[in-house]
Amino acid sequence: HLILDCAGCDSEAIKSYDVIYNFSKHLVKDINMVAFGEPFIVNFGSEDKAGYTLVQLIETSNICAHFSNQTNSIYLDVFSCMPYDPEIVVNLVSQYFGAKRIRRVYLTRQA
Repeated sequence: HLILDCAGCDSEAIKSYDVIYNFSKHLVKDINMVAFGEPFIVNFGSEDKAGYTLVQLIETSNICAHFSNQTNSIYLDVFSCMPYDPEIVVNLVSQYFGAKRIRRVYLTRQA
């Protein structure tokens, strides 16, 4: 279980359905998960809460993220009962969204 708080992201990237969609597909593949259906990506909210939200079900749980337009931030949760390399997640967030600061809020690893 990995929760990231990502700040200083590229404002155009976090507002792009296509970038978020491609990120989701790339992430699932690179951490060796199996997607269950297509990612659910919706742009909604008002004022400081507005932005895209991503939900991707995977066979071992889910990937959820919210992209904040006002703060150019991403709040990402990758939850799986199958182990994966958290550095892959961090690197993809940097690659797709140019996050200037990525803080691991929570990280657990299977023994």
